Amino acid sequence: MEKQKVHYSDLGLSNTKEMFSKAMAGKYAIPAYNFNNLEQLQAIVTACIETNSPVIIQVSKGARSYANETMLRCMAMGAVQMAREAGSDIPICLHLDHGDTFELCKSCVDSGFSSVMIDGSHLPFEENMALAKKVVEYAHQFGVSVEAELGVLAGIEDEISAEHSTYTKPEEVEEFVKKTGVDSLAISIGTSHGAFKFKAGQPVPPLRFDILEECEKRIPGFPIVLHGASSVVQEYVELINQYGGNLAGAVGIPEDQLRRAAASSVCKINIDSDGRLAVTAKIREYFAKDPKEFDPRKYLGEARKELVKLVKHKNETVLGSAGKA
Repeated sequence: MEKQKVHYSDLGLSNTKEMFSKAMAGKYAIPAYNFNNLEQLQAIVTACIETNSPVIIQVSKGARSYANETMLRCMAMGAVQMAREAGSDIPICLHLDHGDTFELCKSCVDSGFSSVMIDGSHLPFEENMALAKKVVEYAHQFGVSVEAELGVLAGIEDEISAEHSTYTKPEEVEEFVKKTGVDSLAISIGTSHGAFKFKAGQPVPPLRFDILEECEKRIPGFPIVLHGASSVVQEYVELINQYGGNLAGAVGIPEDQLRRAAASSVCKINIDSDGRLAVTAKIREYFAKDPKEFDPRKYLGEARKELVKLVKHKNETVLGSAGKA
């Protein structure tokens, strides 16, 4: 049976154009939270309703496969409906995180995503540009926003894996943006994927704000994106380790650096690992304290509650997006 094409507006979703424009004017960043299941999505949307924050709910290629693309679309539509029934009109964007092929991006556009990322950062500059342009030409026919990436982030998260970072070259951003027509650009200034971003016990190197500032000069007023921006909340790392986990040395990006980035041209900040840590910490704690429990609603309910708390904190004190919907 052939899959039916769905436009994101039919699901009540928003693209990122107006979101980014307002974020840049207001000196804050739109939160982009990854989710894989119902409880994560409920928590993210609940927290954004309660803080009156716009939100980008995003999924990786692996998450889309895990959740099933049709189920995922219905979940996104349900998230919008849930917000509206709560009396909230916060804009919600459904975004593909780290799409690796034109075909995957096209499939997401056709199934109701309002934004897609094509990640050709591992390719030579010209090839990255050609791939991004191809995705833009297709997605823009349907009003779908497109994000691309210049520079490589180290670390591991889902299918994304790189041993070393390659900082974005500011001298390339202008040509890339002009020739591809992308709507936003992810750059590499020292963030990285996963929970082990830096070596434990050593000072965390500051983000390369000099690169960010040079990019801003070359593409003034253009939306910039930060990936790998979890702060790896130590409270959750300690809880996981206390109850049988082994996350010794998990270190992330200091929140004050992320707040500084959010007040610049950085309009979108991606957070995935922090959400995973919050959920895992509360589930481990629950099982340790009540080993007889086997009702998923009990332990997933606690995890969901903790994730609401984390997202509200990020919106209010790190990204500055609370009250901006």
